[in-house]
Parts: sequence; structure tokens; C-alpha cells
Amino acid sequence: MGPKTKSTYRCGECGHAHSKWVGRCEGCGVWNAVAEELVREPVPLHKSGPNDLAVPVPLSDVSGPQMDRWATGLPELDYVLGGGLVPGSVTLIGGEPGIGKSTILLQVAARLSGMGHTVLYASGEESPGQIRLRGDRLIEDAGSVRVVGESRIEDIIAAAIRSDAQLLIVDSIQTASLNQLDSAPGSVAQVREGAARLMRFAKETGTAVMVVGHVTKGGGIAGPKTLEHIVDTVLYFEGERTLDYRLLRVTKSRFGSVDELGVFRMTAHGLEPVPNPSEIFLSARSTSVSGSAVTALMEGTRPVLVEVQALTTAAGFGTPQRVAAGLNPKRLAVLLAVLERRAGCDFSKLDVFVQVSAGVRLDDPTGDLAVAAALVSSVTNRPTPADGIFLGEIGLGGDVRPMSGSERRLVEAARMGFRRVFAGGIARMPDTLVLVELSHVQMLVPILAA
Repeated sequence: MGPKTKSTYRCGECGHAHSKWVGRCEGCGVWNAVAEELVREPVPLHKSGPNDLAVPVPLSDVSGPQMDRWATGLPELDYVLGGGLVPGSVTLIGGEPGIGKSTILLQVAARLSGMGHTVLYASGEESPGQIRLRGDRLIEDAGSVRVVGESRIEDIIAAAIRSDAQLLIVDSIQTASLNQLDSAPGSVAQVREGAARLMRFAKETGTAVMVVGHVTKGGGIAGPKTLEHIVDTVLYFEGERTLDYRLLRVTKSRFGSVDELGVFRMTAHGLEPVPNPSEIFLSARSTSVSGSAVTALMEGTRPVLVEVQALTTAAGFGTPQRVAAGLNPKRLAVLLAVLERRAGCDFSKLDVFVQVSAGVRLDDPTGDLAVAAALVSSVTNRPTPADGIFLGEIGLGGDVRPMSGSERRLVEAARMGFRRVFAGGIARMPDTLVLVELSHVQMLVPILAA
């Protein structure tokens, strides 16, 4: 006789449990997010015999697993994954609809299959015929990839075992379901239990599993947060669908560093890796227009040069606008306040628009000085130095603070042809760069107004 089950009602947004169905979650306040799920009643401990208990062993007696990675053939993806795909791992890749999740996974499947690995592509969203149409558009030959149009996880795992698959791709976890659960595909219970079942399969057989995850309107992966905790690696596709470039960022990795960034270009034949992101991000930069400044970000271990653009114009309405793309609006408000109070720049009657090139997100505080320089440049209508790069965090007192990881940033700046560095202070400088030390944000105004 199997374990007993009972019903509970859980919020799909925050995971809060309720004793009965409610329209509005008591935990997060979201409407229509509570759904029924079946849970097993716990088995009392006294029913377990001594043979059922796990035997603890010293850590020194545990043999380390082999970490032989598989190169996917896409250098940017291998870089983000820390060198390649690890057998027995589960990788979750999320992103907006149409951004290229299924495309890059089919490319990975085609390349690994061409290297002699057995790959099974299971899709609950597309039929094998639709997958064939997408495969025919790729540069890679996907003819040897095995496909199955199936949404039941038990049947997907059975097909992977029958075909002796070394890589299993599930597209997507929100359309997959377990027969033992009565809830609909995509519910909290289905996503959590389905991911757990795939994880057990990967660890027991050594099969690498890659799973597509849908995202919510807020940008997070749909389903319980447990989904991201279960898997080994979480990748996010970023960028606008109307642009050619896609940014692949790792937010969790048990086999490498996080916050690494890979750049791809979307073409008619699939996604192509971009080996030099800095050159792409600065390709459309105009050095003769005011309101532009360049900074160097650290995306994981990779330095990337990006352009920050700012535009200030007289406000047409009573309340000036503050619009930021790629920059936290609250951070923009802080920088505007510092410039007004500490540098004497008046933005009270100006609309302010700031954006970062190519859809890059400016989370690194080292970019503060570049944002301030672009704003001052726009107000004074004087371009920033064409060969200058701005690095430094700005404090509330207007002081420009030194940055971390300066060596790699400066090497990348020198490689891209920059000659002057505007920063708060750097101990070691490459021979080809000249330091223009800025100890306070007020020093920006005479430099850009000259």
C-alpha cells in the first residue's frame, strides 16, 4: 500500500500554503495564483527498519566524481558553463518567448550529436515535424538528433533510457507533467516534482539534462523558486527580440563561476557566438556627439566595454521625466541628486533619459562615473574625450571611489584603443594608458566644459 496523499493549496508565485482555495494569496497578495496540489503524508520514523537508514561515511572516504566536460562547439556557451557541459548535471535555461532558447539547444544537440554523443530532444511544445523545420534552418546538421514529441516525464525518461541518451533536452518543464499528479502542467507541484525526477535521473545515469523554463512577466523563471534550487546551473537569455544580439548570463553554477556573460548574434541560420563583445557594443558609438561615455564592466571574469548614453532636454510638462534603460532608476535618481548637490548641475527642469548600449544591464557600481560623465556632457553639450574611459563608484558625498578588478578592465581598454582613464585612483597602469585622477565628481564639470 503506497503512502497516503492529501490536498493542499499553494501559491505559484511565493509558495505560501493555504488550507483551502483563496482568490488572493495571503503571503504575497497576488490574485489567482493559488492552485491545488497533492502531497504525500510523511511516514513515521519508527516504521523504517535499520536497513533503510543511510550510513554516514567520512568525507575523506568519498571518491570524487570525474569532471570531464563536453565542449558544445559554441565557444560562448562553453565559456558561460565554465568549460563545457558536465555529464550528470541539470541545466535550466530561461528567457523571453522567441529569444532563442530552443534554437540554441537544438544547435547544441546537433553539434554534440555530430561529435558522437547520443542526444534526445523531447518537446511538449512542438511536434517532430516542427523541430525538423527549425533544424533545417541551422548551419549545423541536426539529422542525427533523436526527437520525440512527448510531454509526460515518465515517458521522456523511458525514451532516454531506451535510446541510451547521453544528453536529454526537455522543452519545456512547464509543459511536462507526471501522471501521478492530478494538477495541470505548469503548476507548482508539477514543475517541482518534474524537475526533481529529472535530477534523480541525471544523477543516477550520468545523463546530462538541459531544460527550458518559461519566464513570468517580471522576468523570473515561472514556477516555484525550488526549481532553480534543484538544478545545477541556471542560464538566462537577455536582450530585446528586435535586436540582433542576445546575452546569455549564468546566475547559478555548481561547476563554475556565476555572472559570466556570453554574447550571441541571431541570424537566419541560428545563433552565432560573438568572440569580441566590446567591439560589438562600441561599434555604433559616435565620438562627436555629447552625452556619451564609455566604461568597463566585469561580467564574471570577463571585462566588457559598454557605452552609456544620456540625453537631457527641457521638460515639456510640470514634472520632469526620469527614464533609464539598462540602469536601475533608483541609482539614476541618486546620481542626479549627487550631481545637483555636489557638482552644481541643475536637472530640476530637465527630462533625463539614460540607456546602456546593446541591452546590457549596468549593475556594476564602477559605471557610476560614466553615467555622471554622460549626464554632464549632455548638459554642457560637450562630447567626452574620444579616447577616454570612465571608471569609478560615486559616493553620496560626491567622492569618486577606486574600483575592483582594475587590471583586467584596463587591459581591455588598452586593447580597444583607449588612451586615457578617468578614475578615482589606480595603483598600476598599463604603459599605453594615462591616468586622469578624479577624486570628486565636481572635477568632471571643468574637464567636459573645456
